[in-house]
Amino acid sequence: MNPDKSKTSQRKKEHLELCLTDDVSFKRKSTGFENYEFKHYAITEVDIAKIDFTGEFVGKKIKYPFLISCMTGGTTEAENINAQLALVAEELKIPIGVGSQRQALENNEFVNSFKIVRKNAPSVPILGNIGAAQVTQFNSIDPINKLLEMIMGDALVIHVNPLQELLQKEGEINFSGFLDKVITLVNNLKVPVIVKEVGSGISEEAAEKLLEAGVKGIDVSGAGGTSWAGVEILRNKDDQNNYLWDWGLPTSYCIKEVFKLKKNYKFTLIGSGGIKNGLDAAKAFALGVDIVASARQVLQILHKYGVEKTADYIQSIFHEISEIMYLTGSQNLNDLRMNKLIRKELFY
Repeated sequence: MNPDKSKTSQRKKEHLELCLTDDVSFKRKSTGFENYEFKHYAITEVDIAKIDFTGEFVGKKIKYPFLISCMTGGTTEAENINAQLALVAEELKIPIGVGSQRQALENNEFVNSFKIVRKNAPSVPILGNIGAAQVTQFNSIDPINKLLEMIMGDALVIHVNPLQELLQKEGEINFSGFLDKVITLVNNLKVPVIVKEVGSGISEEAAEKLLEAGVKGIDVSGAGGTSWAGVEILRNKDDQNNYLWDWGLPTSYCIKEVFKLKKNYKFTLIGSGGIKNGLDAAKAFALGVDIVASARQVLQILHKYGVEKTADYIQSIFHEISEIMYLTGSQNLNDLRMNKLIRKELFY
């Protein structure tokens, strides 16, 4: 294998190892969910046994609105991880995203680390993934179609990660022409395009530009979970850029702001960035998301406890959400979005 092209796989391996620890969490900035409380509804008449989370995502039925977020691929270790994550997704009938497929365009050595997802999860939505820096370099849609065919993908996720690219020694920071390339993809691909950040958040202004370009999904991926600045700082053993470790917009802020655009655009709002339990997820739904997503938390549970416990963890999130819905008088998620949150300062 070409040594230059092995660098992508090595970088992915290092990212994976760092994300199995808590060392890459935000240090001083949180998701902001702790600033909200639910309104208790003392005369609830909700039948908790009839709460139903089934729905549709990118044209396929799902049992829970939970996305195992774009995580890994392109390394030896990734094949086993993706195989197990796909089993969880298939068992729970939830969508799953693969990690950046850039490596698969460089050589065929780790193609199976991506293909295994569709093999183990034949019926659920699977999302392809490529970075904004690569999108700006493509002169045709052929490479993207190749990536989607590889996993029989139902949608394409483009991850935007300017901060991470800025801090990578091998980073590609030129995103010039990105929106024009997005328009080309939207107009020519047979699947919807979703854009996600990787932990610094998407503002209302950025989301509106993306929606004007025709994007059908926004994953805010806000600050408060994994700091990819932190990942790169640790990876490069570089303390010079520590001031950027906590850079980004908190997840709750991003959700609240991007949700405003639902008035004028039809799109799927995905909430990720530090969502660890049912309470976090319920607050994300109450602020307006259609689907919640998680990456590092799921990865760590899978690594420690295996497939069965990972499935149990995701189901426990929705058990907790059901209890919160019962206590707030919400028979469904649309009800939960109807003014069920209070900012904490309003209590006093």
